[in-house]
Parts: sequence; structure tokens; C-alpha cells
Amino acid sequence: MRHDLSVRAVDVRELMDDPDADIAMLERTYERFRLVNALVSSPGLFYRRDIRPRARRGRIRILDVGAGGGDVCRMLAARLRRDGLSAEITALDADERAVRWAARHDDGSGVRYRCAFAEELLAAGEKYDVVFSNHVMHHLEPQEFQGLLRDSAGLVGESGVVVHRDIARSRTAYALYGTLTGLLSSTVFRGSFIREDGLISIRRSYTTGELASVAPSGWTVRFGLPSRLELRWEKTTAR
Repeated sequence: MRHDLSVRAVDVRELMDDPDADIAMLERTYERFRLVNALVSSPGLFYRRDIRPRARRGRIRILDVGAGGGDVCRMLAARLRRDGLSAEITALDADERAVRWAARHDDGSGVRYRCAFAEELLAAGEKYDVVFSNHVMHHLEPQEFQGLLRDSAGLVGESGVVVHRDIARSRTAYALYGTLTGLLSSTVFRGSFIREDGLISIRRSYTTGELASVAPSGWTVRFGLPSRLELRWEKTTAR
């Protein structure tokens, strides 16, 4: 089916966001996120650029907002251990289904899993060196989006950074993702929401220009491959 990708499909919702979503399919989706994020999210680049340099100066605190199944947090924990570095990593999600699944599948990583909103941590006076999200921005309504930016900036301590990472909407990204997941839909991604929700996510995502137009002053937008967007705020440079 062809879709208009010239504008954000803000009226379409991912199946996994439904409170009544099939729990078996939802949990298989959390499990498959590890593969999808490894392929499309460039977690290694994020680690090398924003995590490792700070961790080399001493133990740091990291917060993943909207962590889902927690796979990115566990990947960061593994890389820090491999490099002999130390961090306290919190995987935060407002959906208790995600938090329960992630905690059951921690596999000794030492990640802390918490069911709450970022504004609750902000109200409690929590501070982190790195606050990030992965594939969260496109889920949010405009007011929620601005709230995410406000809260995440407030949670950053001195010399900290906020990095919100997401898909960049394009026909190429939609076609490539559709082709790849179509080939794997009856095997690797069977019984999950990965294919359907991934295509919806691309339709809901921003282009570089759209994200720049809604980002407040002090935030910068970066584009990267494969079809990635980053919205960044650094305390040392923000005005």
C-alpha cells in the first residue's frame, strides 16, 4: 500500500501503544528490538561519541527515557564493562509492561529499570550526565514533545548532554525497511509488531527540517545514516 510521506501521519498509532495490545506479540516485539536497534540505530556511534568520553573522566549517570525493552541500555552497559568503565544506567518507561519485561531480561547487566515519567525524576531533583531517548519523539503529541525536551534538559547536570535519537522520514527509509522486514516477517519478526509498527513509525517521524522547526532555541538537529535524526542539547553550550 502506498502512503503519502510528504507529511507526518500524526493520526496513525503504533499497535504496541494500545493498552490492550496482545501481550505475547508485545513481548516478542521487545525482544526483537535488540536486532532492529543494532541494525538501524547506530548505538556504537552514540557510545563512542557521547558515553565513553564522559565515562573516562569517572563514573557517570545515564538515563534512557522511554527505554522500552531496555536493549540499548544493556548494550551500553556491556560496552562500558568491556572498556573497564563505570556508569549507573537507568532505563525509564511509563509503560509498566515494558519495565516488567525489561527487568526480567536484564541478564546481569546491572541496569536499573523504573516505571515513571521524566517529570517525576525532575521533581525529585535527579541529575544525569547523559539523558537520551531512542525512537520516542515520533510517538509524542506536540505538548508531550515539548515536555520531553524541557524535562530532559532539566535532568542534565553540569557538562551533561541530551540526545534524542529517532528515524528520519523518507520514501527511501520506508521502502528499505518495508523490503527488509517483509523478507523476515515470516521468520525473525513473526508474531511481533516489528514490521507494522516500524512502517507506521517512519510515517509518523520527522524530516530534518520539520524537527528543526519545532525544536526550541539551543537545540541542534543532526542527520546521519541510515536515515537517522538526532536532537541535541548540551549544558555547556546552551544559552
